[in-house]
Amino acid sequence: MASKILVIGGTGHIGQLIVEASVKAQHSTLALVREATLSDPVKGKIVQKFKDLGVKILHGELNDHESLVKAIKQADVVISTVGSMQILDQTKIISAIKEAGNVKRFLPSEFGMDVDRSNAVEPAKSTFARKLQTRRAVEAEGIPYTYIVTNYLSGYYLPTLVQFEFGLTSPPRDKVKIFGDGNAKAVFNKEEDIAAYTIKTVDDPRTLNKTLYINPPNNTLSMNELVTLWEKKIGKSLEKTYLSEEQIFKSIQESPDPINVLMSINHAVFVKGDQTNFTIEPSFGFEASELYPDVKYTSVDEYLSYFV
Repeated sequence: MASKILVIGGTGHIGQLIVEASVKAQHSTLALVREATLSDPVKGKIVQKFKDLGVKILHGELNDHESLVKAIKQADVVISTVGSMQILDQTKIISAIKEAGNVKRFLPSEFGMDVDRSNAVEPAKSTFARKLQTRRAVEAEGIPYTYIVTNYLSGYYLPTLVQFEFGLTSPPRDKVKIFGDGNAKAVFNKEEDIAAYTIKTVDDPRTLNKTLYINPPNNTLSMNELVTLWEKKIGKSLEKTYLSEEQIFKSIQESPDPINVLMSINHAVFVKGDQTNFTIEPSFGFEASELYPDVKYTSVDEYLSYFV
């Protein structure tokens, strides 16, 4: 019997896709929505789309403990996709899950790197610390969990080839900045694939109290490989500037928020190799494309073809 899934934060970027993937996988799907969301011109349309898909809309919010407990009691699995500013508010979800007493699995809002294996400098370090705090709170309460490590979201990083030039909407065709020596490998995943893999884990006993790493081999590339792939697609070489660690630090300090956060994440990934510098052991996790070979994910190669 497929679990009933409650998504908290379902009108957000990843949240919407997770709600849709849950429906597609034939789970009875519920979404917790604030009353105010219904009158929001953009989010109201998303909620209507959910209703059309057969999603049960529950009204409530993180600050209303009773509404939270009531919603959680109607589900077997809770998936949080709240945004980065609300990460610490998940303690409210944790206490509501504890009180409800019926949840078989909780997936806190992660959708990034493995914060337990990160060497990030500030300001990303503080962002990651909030996720770490949530993980430790889940474990301390003995709530059954699965952590989803998605690494880079293709939709955020590939359209600009990991460049943060203002106004850039497609990969550069003349010059490119490369972080460090360009050899550390990163992982890029299309958001729809992330949602499909996430839903796969909810009833899988193998992923109980483990981390699912979405690291498909075809999506694991160094910056040098990524640039070479793009050069082949457009049939020309780009002028490359390699940024030293010192230059990256300087740029983190001088960049406005949130560019400084993204730059510090890029430092962790492309200089420290945080996404791929460890072996995934069955004692703590599994790789998604090995566990679920039936998910036909979009490779980086296919993704970049959209922009040619």
